[in-house]
Amino acid sequence: MNQVITSVDVDSVADELGILAGMELVAIDGEPIRDIIDYEQLTAAESLVLTILDDDGNIVDVPVEKELYEPLGLGFAHGGLMSPIRSCKNHCVFCFIDQMPKGVRNSLHVKDDDWRLSLIMGNYVTLTNVDDEEFDRIIKRHVSPLYVSVHATDPEVRRRMMGNPSAVRIMERLTALKNAGIRFHCQIVLCPELNDKDVLERSISDLYSLSPAAQSLAVVPVGLTRFREKLYKLRCLTKEEAGEAIDAIEKWQKKSLKEHGTAFVFPSDELYIIAGRELPKAETYEDYCQIENGVGLLRKFEEEFLYALKEAKPLGKEAVLDSASGVSAAPFMSRLFERLIPYGIKINVHPIVNRYFGESVTVSGLITAGDLMDQLIGKLTSDILLIPHNMMRENDDVFLDGIRLPKLESSLGVKVAPTWATDGEVFIHQLFDMLK
Repeated sequence: MNQVITSVDVDSVADELGILAGMELVAIDGEPIRDIIDYEQLTAAESLVLTILDDDGNIVDVPVEKELYEPLGLGFAHGGLMSPIRSCKNHCVFCFIDQMPKGVRNSLHVKDDDWRLSLIMGNYVTLTNVDDEEFDRIIKRHVSPLYVSVHATDPEVRRRMMGNPSAVRIMERLTALKNAGIRFHCQIVLCPELNDKDVLERSISDLYSLSPAAQSLAVVPVGLTRFREKLYKLRCLTKEEAGEAIDAIEKWQKKSLKEHGTAFVFPSDELYIIAGRELPKAETYEDYCQIENGVGLLRKFEEEFLYALKEAKPLGKEAVLDSASGVSAAPFMSRLFERLIPYGIKINVHPIVNRYFGESVTVSGLITAGDLMDQLIGKLTSDILLIPHNMMRENDDVFLDGIRLPKLESSLGVKVAPTWATDGEVFIHQLFDMLK
């Protein structure tokens, strides 16, 4: 498939060679270009040959001499990937997108499962929509690291959980990645009576056997909304089940630390909260390699928060603010905010029950403006409400239920201040700058 050139950067290598928008890239060094992965790898060299279909319909070879890794300056159709996003072919019993209600923004119904986004953005993929030819290309291009949703290494359990016959090949595929020198991180969504207990033990053991290619493993509890009509009958983990899973994981952490110097497998913060256990110390999470899975998110925030607070100076007078949080993080945030009192800042934390998605959804990022309005009217103690920035769409002021920030402020009669939820140092700087 030819790649249509949509733009050429001024004074770039391609511009100097006379390549124009509207021309088509046919091949590089004789190889067809499927997507950005092929393009970036093949254009990294100092010497290469571009095969171009020009405006007159002629196919010409254009020799290129440039610096190593110097970009050509070409833009293409289909955005950054140079081809459409690969969609998910699974029917996972725990799929969160299947549990979305009608009326949420369209992007929340998109199911992507694209290994290229795994490399570029760290998205987790299942590898079930990758045929042998495409998998060979992953090996050939040495795509590393990848982020793989495993859930279970038992072939039949994984097939049943994901509703896809291709799911049974997971250990075969991961072993091939290891043999090719490709690194990968893994995740397990833990579902009671499906992939817990002995199945979890086997999964950890199998993945551990692939170390060091298998760099880390996160175990996160299944998240269920109230919109599960006609879906697989699932329930949330009990306190006892969460504790049992943590015990099994911590046993493997001790083994891995002794043998490899890394804990390897990490329970998410949510698993500890469900079990009613204290979160591990910050150093337990090593380099926070599974932070996107909520592993160590609260400890990292605390560590950054306290570091920045050391450099802060107390305010001249007391400031009182309100803050909204998901139910799971609220107790932790309340204790952390007590450290602000000597600086003249008092923050009252309001745990918000998620009635939109269901009370079993307890994370802050899934709280809607409607729930904030329903539960905070008449209860605020100040004229400023702090909310985590990830309650709203990135670079926008709209919440999951479509309500925008100005409407929330008007309803509550206060200023609503989105503050950084994933970096405690940024949060402290935002807070003190606002109160100055």
